[in-house]
Amino acid sequence: MERQKRVAAIHDISGFGRCSLTVALPIISAAGIETCVIPTAVLSTHTGGFTGYTFRDFTDEILPIARHWRSLGIEFDAIYTGYVGSVRQLEILCEVFGMFRTEDNLIVVDPVMADHGQLYKSFTRDFPAKMRKLAEQADIIVPNITEAVLLLEKPYMEGPYTREYIESLLKDLSQIAPRVVLTGVHFDDLELGAAAYDADSAEISYAFSHRIDGFYHGTGDVFGSALVAALVKGFSLADAIRVAVDFTVGSIERTKKAGTDVRYGVNFEEGLGKLAEQLCHNAPEKLNQKSSLAY
Repeated sequence: MERQKRVAAIHDISGFGRCSLTVALPIISAAGIETCVIPTAVLSTHTGGFTGYTFRDFTDEILPIARHWRSLGIEFDAIYTGYVGSVRQLEILCEVFGMFRTEDNLIVVDPVMADHGQLYKSFTRDFPAKMRKLAEQADIIVPNITEAVLLLEKPYMEGPYTREYIESLLKDLSQIAPRVVLTGVHFDDLELGAAAYDADSAEISYAFSHRIDGFYHGTGDVFGSALVAALVKGFSLADAIRVAVDFTVGSIERTKKAGTDVRYGVNFEEGLGKLAEQLCHNAPEKLNQKSSLAY
């Protein structure tokens, strides 16, 4: 029997409002992957649209947890980071990567710091340059368009985009990390999805689905977690972005149909059964380029 895969997810915990670890832990676990967590902070809710939330900083706990794991000889098939709240945490995570990096595992960095052309208000202007240093330690980075241009120190452009523009971003980003997944890609107003580039093979791939109007909190974490799960289960980068797009769109569709307050995050839970079936029982090579399973 194949050894169970293991992932370390390093994110904050928002007790309410599905994002970060409350998304990563169940999604990656649903794929049959042991998911270990290091919380970077604990909040009562996420910060998007809520006021009066509580916040407890866990910066000083990150290295002691990692060192304890290392003393136990624990190894990981992937390390996955998302929202990082400070420059100090970025520096600490570089050290954590060095502790657990092997020739065979994946380090996945989602450089969460901006969207819609704007850096998040909690970050200073020098933060993207510091985030780039963490991203340079990764095997795969997963920026949205805004985060991509900040990492590259390029001006932001509103979409729809041209294929040439997206592929130039992908190739420029591959100077930071050898594999890149770019989210928020659209060539028209009807479809939205992701693009991926593997610098070793020079392969570019796309995955699109129909566009759903509105802004839904936590979808980047849903996408990133499904992507990590698929990659660790042996899916190719092209197939993994297809899995992640389909799962994310299904989660948004259920939320929109129910009329749920968008601050509450998206209903990914009711798609976990299908995701588990796909990732645990379907051979990766059988995945179609079109939507494979309805979530």
